[in-house]
Amino acid sequence: MVSIEIVADEGDFVVAHKAAGISFHSESDIGFVVQLEKQLGVKLYAVHRLDKVTSGLLILAKSSAAANSLSQLFAHREIDKAYLALITDKPKKKQGWIKGDMGKARRGAYKLLKSSDNPAITRFYSISLEAGLRACILKPFTGKTHQLRVALKSLSAPILGDELYGGQSADRVYLHAYALRFMWQGVVKQYTIEPKPYGQFAKLFQHEEFAKWQNPWQLEW
Repeated sequence: MVSIEIVADEGDFVVAHKAAGISFHSESDIGFVVQLEKQLGVKLYAVHRLDKVTSGLLILAKSSAAANSLSQLFAHREIDKAYLALITDKPKKKQGWIKGDMGKARRGAYKLLKSSDNPAITRFYSISLEAGLRACILKPFTGKTHQLRVALKSLSAPILGDELYGGQSADRVYLHAYALRFMWQGVVKQYTIEPKPYGQFAKLFQHEEFAKWQNPWQLEW
């Protein structure tokens, strides 16, 4: 079993990289949390999660007290997150807000509704990488299940590899939790990680415009 990459090992929490295709909790295979606990030899507490198909940064608390504090930060939307995604279809718009309630669709999927009683809120920017391939950087302002996957589907531009939402077949779902930023005990904590292996994401990292995205917090959200 490949060891999990540790991005930061802090006193109260660990920031680690989850590979695409790894379940957060144990299913038929050992899950990410259990694997990381075994690797580090400590008990960990989940405070947020990523879909199995999504790669990227995850925070796990080292105590119930830290878990409670981090969970409060997530609940009050005080943890900034930025994701990278690749799409193959031309979106209805190239940047801006995507807002709406989410309802259940078929096969475990969700859909964006026209109502806004308890909306999922996302803002994004996109750039063209080549004919038939665009990259997006997205900031979710809410934390709904499948939020970013549904948001891009609603623009008629599902994520590359995300066949549940009509995306083109690929070696993975090209959605990656790229950056996290939050205040912890009076200190700003900021983490970024590129997906490994790059796969089609390599075309984004080679693009001159990516320099503007390397520190997502410099963008106007």
